[in-house]
Amino acid sequence: IIACPCALALSAPFAIGNMLRIFGYRKFYLKNADTIERLSKVDTVVFDKTGTITANDSSRISYDGEELSKGELKALKSVLRASNHPLSRGLYNNLEIESSLDVDEFEEVLGKGILAAADNQKFKLGSASFLGVSSKALNETAIHIEIDGTYKGKYSFRNSYREGTSDVFKELAESYNLVILSGDNEGEKVYLEGVLPQGTEMLFNQKPESKLAIIKEMQENGKNVMMVGDGLNDAGALAQSNVGVAISEDVNVFSPACDAILDAKQFDQIPRFLRLTKGTIKVIKASFVISFMYNIIGMYFALTGQLTPVVAAILMPLSSISIVAFVTALTNYISRK
Repeated sequence: IIACPCALALSAPFAIGNMLRIFGYRKFYLKNADTIERLSKVDTVVFDKTGTITANDSSRISYDGEELSKGELKALKSVLRASNHPLSRGLYNNLEIESSLDVDEFEEVLGKGILAAADNQKFKLGSASFLGVSSKALNETAIHIEIDGTYKGKYSFRNSYREGTSDVFKELAESYNLVILSGDNEGEKVYLEGVLPQGTEMLFNQKPESKLAIIKEMQENGKNVMMVGDGLNDAGALAQSNVGVAISEDVNVFSPACDAILDAKQFDQIPRFLRLTKGTIKVIKASFVISFMYNIIGMYFALTGQLTPVVAAILMPLSSISIVAFVTALTNYISRK
């Protein structure tokens, strides 16, 4: 009875299970218990830019081109509704017109744009290169619009960065290697260099397959990588990374490739979540030590004949209960702290 390792077996599941509950309460939703352990081993954090460190709902959007008719705007909004790309969602929310038209055709070319049909109109949306048009502003973030083969104009985005972005990077820089891995151009590189810590690596104009290859190369060099992205264009990189975290303005919109979903409002809590994963592993190790002490001390008294069966039967559930209480109380304490 004394040699039974019940307390040892219970400590990790209860500690991790309680932390999963705490994370979920704070709107950080992990796929499984194994994710906490993998998060605790991370040494490199890779961020996408658009939709990840930029906020979709506060992007400043301006239109430059031929004025779109009411019918074109309704069809355009219906097409955008079918997309989960952060720029598409931002423009969809920005268009102040009601639309419930059916989308007859829809194809999203990752990292490039959209081909679609709605209300008997053919749409081609995306980057200047995707539409085959020249852009005077080389370093801009924009959605170019083509309807029925005619170029109409573009919606330009001036990104607004999430509140606390600079503080998040400064705090993470103390313990992690930081990388910006973006499919956008270098238009805001100078601004980012001014607000992010020195040593933050920034790579722009990266296609989805390039992001995946870079993550794989980091892992081959011995890095444990956490990829933080918007979930769509980053699906390959999220799946390849040791831990893939999708930032979402709407937690019902996410990529199945991710290991975790973080509500965008909790972006500034990323350093705390990572510290808590390390703290959880320390709690588990401490509970293992206590469990071994239980067994070693108990075995001494059992082998020397100083324990009666009744006392042993009482100690067995008592040790399990005390370990469960210990890990639950300690994980609650470190999360509050």
